[in-house]
Amino acid sequence: MSALNKELKFSFLTTPSPYVTHCNATMTNTPQARLKNTRLKNLGEVEQLVMDYLWTHGPSSSEACREALAPSRPMKDSTIRTVLRRLEEKGYLTHQTEGRTFIYRASDARQNVAVRAVKSIIDRFCGGSAEQLVLGMVDNAVLNRKQLERLARKIAEKQIPENKFAENKISEKTTAEKKITEKKEAKS
Repeated sequence: MSALNKELKFSFLTTPSPYVTHCNATMTNTPQARLKNTRLKNLGEVEQLVMDYLWTHGPSSSEACREALAPSRPMKDSTIRTVLRRLEEKGYLTHQTEGRTFIYRASDARQNVAVRAVKSIIDRFCGGSAEQLVLGMVDNAVLNRKQLERLARKIAEKQIPENKFAENKISEKTTAEKKITEKKEAKS
Protein backbone atom coordinates (compact mmCIF):
# COMPACT_ATOMS: atom_id res chain seq x y z
CA MET A 1 0.00 0.00 0.00
CA SER A 2 1.37 3.39 -0.90
CA ALA A 3 2.11 6.02 1.73
CA LEU A 4 -0.65 8.24 0.30
CA ASN A 5 -3.27 5.46 0.62
CA LYS A 6 -2.19 4.76 4.20
CA GLU A 7 -2.42 8.44 5.04
CA LEU A 8 -5.89 8.79 3.46
CA LYS A 9 -7.13 5.65 5.21
CA PHE A 10 -5.79 6.86 8.56
CA SER A 11 -7.25 10.35 8.17
CA PHE A 12 -10.61 8.88 7.12
CA LEU A 13 -10.81 6.92 10.36
CA THR A 14 -9.61 9.68 12.67
CA THR A 15 -11.15 12.85 11.23
CA PRO A 16 -14.64 13.73 12.33
CA SER A 17 -17.20 13.10 9.66
CA PRO A 18 -19.34 15.99 8.43
CA TYR A 19 -22.31 13.60 8.42
CA VAL A 20 -24.36 12.77 11.46
CA THR A 21 -27.05 10.17 11.77
CA HIS A 22 -29.67 11.01 14.31
CA CYS A 23 -32.53 8.74 15.28
CA ASN A 24 -35.46 9.76 17.41
CA ALA A 25 -38.35 7.51 18.34
CA THR A 26 -41.30 8.40 20.47
CA MET A 27 -43.15 5.58 22.14
CA THR A 28 -46.02 5.53 24.52
CA ASN A 29 -44.70 3.78 27.57
CA THR A 30 -47.78 3.10 29.63
CA PRO A 31 -48.97 -0.40 30.46
CA GLN A 32 -52.32 0.24 28.75
CA ALA A 33 -50.64 1.43 25.54
CA ARG A 34 -48.18 -1.46 25.59
CA LEU A 35 -51.07 -3.91 26.01
CA LYS A 36 -52.98 -2.50 23.06
CA ASN A 37 -50.09 -1.87 20.70
CA THR A 38 -48.01 -4.98 21.09
CA ARG A 39 -48.60 -8.64 20.62
CA LEU A 40 -49.56 -10.14 23.94
CA LYS A 41 -47.10 -12.44 25.57
CA ASN A 42 -48.58 -15.78 26.47
CA LEU A 43 -49.74 -16.40 29.99
CA GLY A 44 -48.40 -19.27 32.02
CA GLU A 45 -50.73 -21.49 34.03
CA VAL A 46 -50.32 -19.56 37.30
CA GLU A 47 -50.51 -16.21 35.51
CA GLN A 48 -53.79 -17.31 33.93
CA LEU A 49 -55.17 -18.30 37.36
CA VAL A 50 -54.24 -14.88 38.77
CA MET A 51 -55.79 -13.04 35.80
CA ASP A 52 -58.98 -15.12 36.09
CA TYR A 53 -59.19 -14.19 39.77
CA LEU A 54 -58.65 -10.47 39.10
CA TRP A 55 -61.13 -10.39 36.20
CA THR A 56 -63.73 -12.10 38.40
CA HIS A 57 -63.13 -10.32 41.72
CA GLY A 58 -61.76 -6.95 40.64
CA PRO A 59 -58.88 -5.01 42.22
CA SER A 60 -57.05 -7.01 44.88
CA SER A 61 -53.89 -7.09 46.95
CA SER A 62 -51.28 -9.80 46.51
CA GLU A 63 -52.38 -11.30 49.82
CA ALA A 64 -56.04 -11.53 48.70
CA CYS A 65 -54.93 -13.23 45.45
CA ARG A 66 -52.68 -15.66 47.31
CA GLU A 67 -55.38 -16.60 49.82
CA ALA A 68 -58.04 -17.02 47.13
CA LEU A 69 -55.81 -19.27 45.01
CA ALA A 70 -54.43 -21.24 47.99
CA PRO A 71 -56.97 -24.13 47.79
CA SER A 72 -56.09 -24.90 44.17
CA ARG A 73 -52.55 -23.50 43.98
CA PRO A 74 -50.72 -22.78 47.28
CA MET A 75 -48.02 -20.12 46.87
CA LYS A 76 -45.60 -18.25 49.07
CA ASP A 77 -46.06 -14.51 49.40
CA SER A 78 -42.91 -13.85 47.36
CA THR A 79 -44.17 -16.11 44.55
CA ILE A 80 -47.51 -14.30 44.13
CA ARG A 81 -45.73 -10.95 44.22
CA THR A 82 -43.37 -12.12 41.45
CA VAL A 83 -46.28 -13.36 39.34
CA LEU A 84 -48.13 -10.05 39.78
CA ARG A 85 -45.00 -8.05 38.93
CA ARG A 86 -44.44 -10.09 35.76
CA LEU A 87 -48.08 -9.66 34.72
CA GLU A 88 -47.65 -5.92 35.19
CA GLU A 89 -44.45 -5.96 33.09
CA LYS A 90 -46.34 -7.82 30.35
CA GLY A 91 -49.03 -5.14 30.44
CA TYR A 92 -51.89 -7.23 31.81
CA LEU A 93 -52.04 -5.46 35.19
CA THR A 94 -51.58 -2.06 36.75
CA HIS A 95 -51.30 -1.22 40.42
CA GLN A 96 -52.05 1.61 42.78
CA THR A 97 -50.63 2.02 46.23
CA GLU A 98 -52.95 2.23 49.23
CA GLY A 99 -50.73 2.94 52.19
CA ARG A 100 -47.95 0.39 51.80
CA THR A 101 -50.12 -2.12 49.92
CA PHE A 102 -50.17 -2.54 46.15
CA ILE A 103 -53.68 -3.02 44.79
CA TYR A 104 -53.58 -4.76 41.40
CA ARG A 105 -56.22 -4.49 38.71
CA ALA A 106 -56.54 -5.86 35.20
CA SER A 107 -55.44 -3.34 32.55
CA ASP A 108 -58.26 -4.38 30.26
CA ALA A 109 -61.42 -6.49 30.30
CA ARG A 110 -61.10 -10.23 29.73
CA GLN A 111 -63.06 -10.07 26.48
CA ASN A 112 -60.82 -7.32 25.04
CA VAL A 113 -57.69 -9.31 25.86
CA ALA A 114 -59.25 -12.42 24.31
CA VAL A 115 -60.16 -10.51 21.15
CA ARG A 116 -56.57 -9.26 20.75
CA ALA A 117 -55.22 -12.77 21.34
CA VAL A 118 -57.52 -14.21 18.66
CA LYS A 119 -56.63 -11.34 16.31
CA SER A 120 -52.97 -12.19 16.82
CA ILE A 121 -53.67 -15.84 15.97
CA ILE A 122 -55.61 -14.80 12.86
CA ASP A 123 -52.74 -12.57 11.73
CA ARG A 124 -50.02 -15.14 12.44
CA PHE A 125 -51.65 -18.36 11.27
CA CYS A 126 -54.50 -17.40 8.93
CA GLY A 127 -52.97 -14.58 6.92
CA GLY A 128 -55.28 -12.05 8.58
CA SER A 129 -58.43 -13.88 7.47
CA ALA A 130 -61.02 -14.45 10.20
CA GLU A 131 -62.95 -16.51 7.66
CA GLN A 132 -60.00 -18.93 7.40
CA LEU A 133 -60.01 -19.30 11.18
CA VAL A 134 -63.74 -20.03 11.31
CA LEU A 135 -63.49 -22.50 8.41
CA GLY A 136 -60.65 -24.27 10.19
CA MET A 137 -62.73 -24.45 13.35
CA VAL A 138 -65.65 -25.94 11.40
CA ASP A 139 -63.38 -28.44 9.60
CA ASN A 140 -61.95 -29.57 12.94
CA ALA A 141 -65.37 -29.79 14.67
CA VAL A 142 -64.65 -26.93 17.07
CA LEU A 143 -67.79 -25.12 15.89
CA ASN A 144 -71.03 -26.90 14.98
CA ARG A 145 -74.00 -25.81 12.86
CA LYS A 146 -75.95 -24.40 15.83
CA GLN A 147 -73.03 -22.25 16.91
CA LEU A 148 -72.52 -20.97 13.36
CA GLU A 149 -76.22 -20.11 13.07
CA ARG A 150 -76.06 -18.25 16.36
CA LEU A 151 -73.01 -16.32 15.10
CA ALA A 152 -74.81 -15.50 11.83
CA ARG A 153 -77.81 -14.14 13.78
CA LYS A 154 -75.54 -12.06 15.99
CA ILE A 155 -73.77 -10.60 12.95
CA ALA A 156 -77.11 -9.83 11.26
CA GLU A 157 -78.34 -8.07 14.43
CA LYS A 158 -75.21 -5.94 14.69
CA GLN A 159 -75.15 -4.91 11.01
CA ILE A 160 -71.37 -4.60 11.22
CA PRO A 161 -69.97 -2.50 8.35
CA GLU A 162 -67.44 -4.25 6.12
CA ASN A 163 -64.81 -1.88 7.38
CA LYS A 164 -64.70 1.30 9.37
CA PHE A 165 -62.99 3.18 6.55
CA ALA A 166 -66.04 2.64 4.32
CA GLU A 167 -68.29 3.73 7.19
CA ASN A 168 -66.27 6.93 7.65
CA LYS A 169 -66.40 7.70 3.92
CA ILE A 170 -70.20 7.30 3.94
CA SER A 171 -70.42 9.57 6.97
CA GLU A 172 -68.17 12.17 5.33
CA LYS A 173 -70.20 12.00 2.11
CA THR A 174 -73.46 12.49 4.02
CA THR A 175 -72.00 15.47 5.88
CA ALA A 176 -70.72 17.01 2.64
CA GLU A 177 -74.11 16.50 0.97
CA LYS A 178 -75.84 18.21 3.91
CA LYS A 179 -73.49 21.20 3.66
CA ILE A 180 -74.11 21.53 -0.10
CA THR A 181 -77.87 21.37 0.48
CA GLU A 182 -77.62 24.01 3.23
CA LYS A 183 -75.60 26.31 0.93
CA LYS A 184 -78.15 25.91 -1.87
CA GLU A 185 -81.00 26.68 0.53
CA ALA A 186 -79.13 29.72 1.87
CA LYS A 187 -78.69 31.08 -1.67
CA SER A 188 -82.39 30.64 -2.44
